[in-house]
Amino acid sequence: MPQGMKRLGMPIAALFGAAVLALIGTSWFLNRDALRQAVEAQIREVTGLDLIASGTIDVSVFPGSYVSFHNVGLKGGGTTDPALQVDVLTANLRLLPLLLRRFEIADVMMLRPHIRVVREAGGESNWTPFVERIARAMKPGAENQVSFSEIRIQDGVLKYEDAANKVKEQLGDIDLSLAWPSISRSFAATGQFDWRNERVDGSISASDFVAMLSGDRSGLKARIVSAPLKLAFDGSVANRTSLMMEGTVTVDSLSLRNAMRWMGQPVPGSGGFGRFTLRARANVVGASAALTNVNVELDGNAAEGVMTVANNGRQTLQATLAAGNLDFTPYISTVRLLASGARDWNRQLFDLTSLSATDLDMRLSAARVTVGPTKLGRTAFGANLRGGALALSIGEAQMYGGIARGSIGIARSDAIADVKAQFQFTDVDLQACAGELFGITKLSGRGNLGVSLMASGSSPFGLASSLDGTATLIGHDGAIAGFNVEQLLKRLERRPLAGGGNLRSGSTPYDNLNVSVRFNDGIATVEDVRVDGPTTRLTLTGTASVPAREYDLKGVASLTPAANNGGDKGFELPFVVQGPWDDPLVFPDPESLIRRSPGAAPLLDAVKDRKTRDAVRSVIERFTGGGQKPVAPETADGAKAN
Repeated sequence: MPQGMKRLGMPIAALFGAAVLALIGTSWFLNRDALRQAVEAQIREVTGLDLIASGTIDVSVFPGSYVSFHNVGLKGGGTTDPALQVDVLTANLRLLPLLLRRFEIADVMMLRPHIRVVREAGGESNWTPFVERIARAMKPGAENQVSFSEIRIQDGVLKYEDAANKVKEQLGDIDLSLAWPSISRSFAATGQFDWRNERVDGSISASDFVAMLSGDRSGLKARIVSAPLKLAFDGSVANRTSLMMEGTVTVDSLSLRNAMRWMGQPVPGSGGFGRFTLRARANVVGASAALTNVNVELDGNAAEGVMTVANNGRQTLQATLAAGNLDFTPYISTVRLLASGARDWNRQLFDLTSLSATDLDMRLSAARVTVGPTKLGRTAFGANLRGGALALSIGEAQMYGGIARGSIGIARSDAIADVKAQFQFTDVDLQACAGELFGITKLSGRGNLGVSLMASGSSPFGLASSLDGTATLIGHDGAIAGFNVEQLLKRLERRPLAGGGNLRSGSTPYDNLNVSVRFNDGIATVEDVRVDGPTTRLTLTGTASVPAREYDLKGVASLTPAANNGGDKGFELPFVVQGPWDDPLVFPDPESLIRRSPGAAPLLDAVKDRKTRDAVRSVIERFTGGGQKPVAPETADGAKAN
């Protein structure tokens, strides 16, 4: 057996030695100019680019078979500037054809290439001749059909310019491997590159490379993975008159806010826009994409429906989505109307830049909606953003135990926000409604509330200072907390000067409540406030400052005849409401109490008479030794007499 192996090894060794000698001999007698020309011709045939080498050219046959061109420029047909510049372009040669004195490229490696892509207004680019040349060269039956299996790019840079859309992008540190379809019809590219300070891992494969280059239909798979965003597409592509793609698209991001910033898109506000996933059937035509069977999730909110995304000079998004539960709290958590820890309105300026970035038209319905502390039932609303103007409309929402309808519009003028709101709340819980909308917690019952307001300002305080509009409230079967009018009136009716006791406890029930308020430059003027209860009536007039959040009201409280021991006229007491909205002071008018006292009323009338007032003052001064001393007359020379 060992002798047989020796006999077999000797011929193999001799054959290997002969091959080595043949390679060495070939390297001695090789026509290097012919080799260089053959390589240039093959690169031109495969890529459609003319190779212009301004640096040195290295040729090696053994131990490695390659040709290296330094400082290479590659130009497409009809172009003057090189579309591709390479520091070192190395063409590795196939060994067996080389022994037969034929020069065939196995693969190409480009070291530090600089790729320049310029897109013209008509959609063509400086690479269009290259693509057309590739398509012609690789079609079945083409003359002089040549190819090579792989193109590798190392440490490359790609610059993209689109003058029509004013877009400039750059990819750096490109490490890419292109599996050239030398045998099969498929094409694949895998690699990595840097874009906007993030490392991106990508891959793309086409089932029919020639068809894709010719604009015909071809299967396409693409994947992009980076820290901010993951994107995958599986479908088909065609490009006859415009780009058309159809297939399944999947998008995943740990933070949509970071992903949008990475892509150069402004992000509204500073809350929310965290975890985001989307899966849909996409149909792309040109710069528009129609998404059907959409399943989208953002910040834990899941919805399904259809969407349309377009970028025809301006980004637009249209969507019709349905959801089970929606929580908008993350998006309004940073919107503070009041200053933190204070009763004053927030004076921080609005950030309105996001209103000018995208046009939006969305229809959204949900079974349950949460907005901060507010819980809504079945809700249908829409959002429209166009030209920096945002319009939100609520078709119908189960809110505060009733139904809410209305709209709010926000228009941007530089740093100023112009706000218009119209809402109608029908049969709602007044305690929850007034507390959450206006910060008024003393009112309970049920009723209808209508508001029509407008304001303009750069902060919540600015909006409060310029508030104009009207508000009406019709309530029933409720109470006003903070004081018991019936007990107070009965006590003061018996003893007007005995003091009102604690006026900030108890509550006043009512059967009907009517409120009409008009706003003008942040001042609310009470046009009509009437409260009719089982035993009492209340009327109010006055104003309330919206910027200061304070009351300055006067009213009259009276007992009904039935509560006033059957008298014809009930006891009436004027009172005053002053102080902050959340904790106002309510106290009776002192003059009216004095007048109702049998002993104090004559004294009040007396001190109003001048003669009586002077007599009383004289008596007081005698007892106290006070009063003013007479002024001494002046002498003729102006000196005072001693």
